[in-house]
Amino acid sequence: MDFAPIISKNIRCRVPDAFSVGEGSVIDDFCYFSTKVAVGRFCHVANNVSIAGGGDLQFTMGDYSAVSAGARIWCASDDFNCDLAALGPPGLSFTKKGLRGDVSLGECVIVGSNSVILPDNTLPEGVAIGALSLVPAAYEFEPWALYAGVPIRKIRMRDREEIERQRDGLEAGLASLRESAG
Repeated sequence: MDFAPIISKNIRCRVPDAFSVGEGSVIDDFCYFSTKVAVGRFCHVANNVSIAGGGDLQFTMGDYSAVSAGARIWCASDDFNCDLAALGPPGLSFTKKGLRGDVSLGECVIVGSNSVILPDNTLPEGVAIGALSLVPAAYEFEPWALYAGVPIRKIRMRDREEIERQRDGLEAGLASLRESAG
């Protein structure tokens, strides 16, 4: 049984040698990637998502996770208090303080539409971010919790047992499909 990922021809990937997408995952139209990207199995990155930060930083997405339309995930950002927000000409660089750090989404994580995640964040298994939310840099999360707001705050715990039951049911169904095709 083939569960090849579906990747729109209408995406921009600036670090193609470090771009991987797992089986059964979908990357929709008009997404922009300017950092290393590793997307797990059966994930969805919806349309108009930007994941940026430069080729030396990493975005990772665990299995069965989703990033909803219009979300922005930053592995690097200028420090608006003390950085010049400009690009130097090729071959000439200058030092910025900036915010920098990999961003990682664990398994069964959801990022709501038009949310913004700032650098240096690890969202553990089961975390959900509500639509239109702002995740500050280096935020401390609790697994299986729902967060929302600007900036985010914990709203409640998610139904871990039900979500794991659904995931396990999908895994069992996949195993059955593979066995019958086999």
